[in-house]
Amino acid sequence: MSQEKSVPVPVLRRMPSYLSFVKTLQKQGEKYVSSTRIAEYMGIDSTQVTKDLSHTGITGKTRVGYEVDDFVRILEEFLGFSRTDSAFLVGAGSLGSALLQDKGLSAFGLCIEAAFDVDKAKVGTRVNDIEICHIDQFRAMAAERHVVIGIITVPAEHAQNVADLMVAWGIRAIWNFTPARIKVPSHIVVQNTTIYTNLAILFNKLYHPDHS
Repeated sequence: MSQEKSVPVPVLRRMPSYLSFVKTLQKQGEKYVSSTRIAEYMGIDSTQVTKDLSHTGITGKTRVGYEVDDFVRILEEFLGFSRTDSAFLVGAGSLGSALLQDKGLSAFGLCIEAAFDVDKAKVGTRVNDIEICHIDQFRAMAAERHVVIGIITVPAEHAQNVADLMVAWGIRAIWNFTPARIKVPSHIVVQNTTIYTNLAILFNKLYHPDHS
């Protein structure tokens, strides 16, 4: 489904939770779900749910709500989870290996085809049956397999160098798991995800609740 207008990031952040909740209802055999019920689960107002879903083309029925099967199918397609995109991961350390072992990623449309590292002890091994190759192989393999998504899980001081290589080697979207804020050309899509940021927020709310 094409997106005629850019969807606000806060909306996109809520949508996977909507999908997860409704998929749970689907597994329980429920046929309809209301915006009110979704809102209660999310802890937000039902008008926000309705407004968010207006971006997707999902429509509900008066006094009945949204048809669960249609909801799941349309939202998965809208979010891109219904197709599978391939990615290469650079940095097969503890975090990188954890991502390689995360079977849930494939359920959301992302398949990590190979991992890359410079550590000779890691090169040639496999994690979750995913081969770890030397970084020198990245360029040729990306071109051969038409991979355009790169995942960075290297130490922060190496993130920019890896990002530069990815851009030069044809990667068009980068999922950056390091605290470093990489600089790339404007046509490259970057999503920064760092557990340290969320940890700082958790600590702040725990120890300084009056300031959060």
